[in-house]
Amino acid sequence: MATPNHLISVAPMMDWTDRHDRFFLRLITRRALLYTEMVTTGAVIHGDRDHLLGFDESEHPVAVQLGGSEPGDLAEAARIAEGFGYDEVNLNVGCPSDRVQSGRFGACLMREPALVAQCVAAMRRAVSIPVTVKCRIGVDDQDPSVALPMLAHMVRGEGCRTLIVHARKAWLDGLSPRENRDIPPLEYERAYQLKRDMPDMEIVINGGILSLDEAAAHLDHVDGAMLGRAAYQTPWVLADVDRRFYGETREPLTRHDVLEAFLPYVEEQLARGIHLHAMSRHILGLFHGAPGARAFRRHISENAPRPGAGVQIIRDAMAKVPREADLAIA
Repeated sequence: MATPNHLISVAPMMDWTDRHDRFFLRLITRRALLYTEMVTTGAVIHGDRDHLLGFDESEHPVAVQLGGSEPGDLAEAARIAEGFGYDEVNLNVGCPSDRVQSGRFGACLMREPALVAQCVAAMRRAVSIPVTVKCRIGVDDQDPSVALPMLAHMVRGEGCRTLIVHARKAWLDGLSPRENRDIPPLEYERAYQLKRDMPDMEIVINGGILSLDEAAAHLDHVDGAMLGRAAYQTPWVLADVDRRFYGETREPLTRHDVLEAFLPYVEEQLARGIHLHAMSRHILGLFHGAPGARAFRRHISENAPRPGAGVQIIRDAMAKVPREADLAIA
């Protein structure tokens, strides 16, 4: 197992940060902490665990995010996840979807900080890896100046040392899950103040971070920055993470290099019966801003879903982007 470092991380994102995406992102950055999609306790305990929790060893450091609100089930799911080799288990207290509201987990747990603390306590008793929490600053009519510190204090009291704060409210009454990602205003100062008030707790900020420059600016106030949609839609934004934030050097890397390294994995997965589209959909934004990026995306989007599609689809798409325009990151 690797030791989780929250300086720079990639957010858990439903339907996006699956094992194929994480393998791909790990080719771009060796150090950013990666998170799984949220998986529910019921699915982990009763479902296909290899499908839900399996991952490639190269993904380390990698954390699993669990959704649930029953302490015993969360403890069991955390124990199972630790057995798979994850470096951290994270409790979702921020997802605003209808599904999590009906299941009494995700963002609605902001209203029940005592229950969240019980869940953290049960999970920590069950595993030796770190247990962390990802939350919003509040939901609906809650006062964030009360709701966020209360949650932080209660989970810290049960041994949680890292709180990831998506710095906007979730409006469970009136906004769709998609709208909840954009419409509630970002209130970064709430996370900054929490860090000032609780200097012994690791505070990671999430929400609307589009670049490494923005991440660096946040690190003047908190301990870590978590990128979400920017890391998925424009993954090359992560290319300078290892040098800039962790002081590491590597051989100069281009986006073509990343794809060449990705192709053997794609071939292996194809041989296991995985469709090309399941993997290729994650690479569509790699050449964002480069000459030929639109042709690259179009070729993959039109051809990868076809029956029998293979790695040549990706190779043909790569050929539409001039190598000389693909600047290397050292």
